[in-house]
Amino acid sequence: MHAFIRRYRMGTGSIDDLMRTVNRQFANQLSAGGGGASEASVQVPAGIVSYQAIATGDDTIVTVTIFETEEACRHAEQGARDIRLSLAEFQVEETHTFTGEVMLSRASEALLTPIMR
Repeated sequence: MHAFIRRYRMGTGSIDDLMRTVNRQFANQLSAGGGGASEASVQVPAGIVSYQAIATGDDTIVTVTIFETEEACRHAEQGARDIRLSLAEFQVEETHTFTGEVMLSRASEALLTPIMR
């Protein structure tokens, strides 16, 4: 498995509105029963295992996306660009990007429950 960790700064709007939009246009597609794919304006890149978006304060967000393979991780770049473009109303700017092999991973059943605050 491989991970993409990205830090974003939001130029305008509220974090809550941004997260609702991300959930509707992107994240709901990852859940088998999410039901959000019909509202999606962008296609989710193939090979995503998990996705988390974390509000880190000062209008910044960190996302952690885990992919099945390194190849899927590499091919997801265009999808990430499409998602950022779909969020233009929030003036989302990517400020840092990290990628690498997942060396250790554990999760409880609680991780399988979708969260939308």
